[in-house]
Amino acid sequence: MLPEIKLQGDVDVAALSPLLRGMILSASYADSQGGIGLTATGAMNRKFVHWAAVHFQWPDYTSEDLYSMNKVLNEGDMPPLWVVRSMLAHLKLLRKKKDLLLPTKRCREFLARPQAYFDLIATDYLYSYIHDGQTLEEVRERMRSWHVFLNLINIKARPGCSVNDLLSVLYPSLLSQPEAAMSAEVWTLGSELRYGVIRPLCWLGLLHEDRDGLTILQNGMYHKTPLWAACLQLESDIKGDILMH
Repeated sequence: MLPEIKLQGDVDVAALSPLLRGMILSASYADSQGGIGLTATGAMNRKFVHWAAVHFQWPDYTSEDLYSMNKVLNEGDMPPLWVVRSMLAHLKLLRKKKDLLLPTKRCREFLARPQAYFDLIATDYLYSYIHDGQTLEEVRERMRSWHVFLNLINIKARPGCSVNDLLSVLYPSLLSQPEAAMSAEVWTLGSELRYGVIRPLCWLGLLHEDRDGLTILQNGMYHKTPLWAACLQLESDIKGDILMH
């Protein structure tokens, strides 16, 4: 059974969740500016992409980060926008009309009470959203393990944990030898865990990566945010451990 995501604590969700904040800002922009302009190919126009890069304050995707790699920004240069746009469309908050993305009636209800939508957004995004480079089969396969992933992170992230800390528990026999850490199989498993599990939790705002003093190639330590405890009640909160099956 998938762990239930149900917001109960008194937290500032928009401040903690990059995804919810990005959806609020995009919907508000569309509502106040007469829509979000689209290019001839249907991508969000550069005017909005620049605005989003400046205002989203998305970790690792600030305007400084993005412009350090690109002279101009298109929608394809800002991966968080792919998710924000997909979720806005999935929840029918924006609709396409000619060369614009326009707010729906539901969008205005969302803007009035965005926290009321968090449970739905988080559940759909975490458990069923198909990220770029993933397949529906991979998402469905991962659904069977979300209770393990969340309970394991719930325990290991109390003092902070790395991707390798989690891999050493999930695949103890594979990482039993020092040279295993450099193997292609371990790299692949680490990548799947980072982009299929850890990054969605960070983009939702349940985890935060501490990257102080690290280079772009180094991996940080992950810590739970106040939003984690506010919306997740897990077996390991009571038992203190989790069986790996």
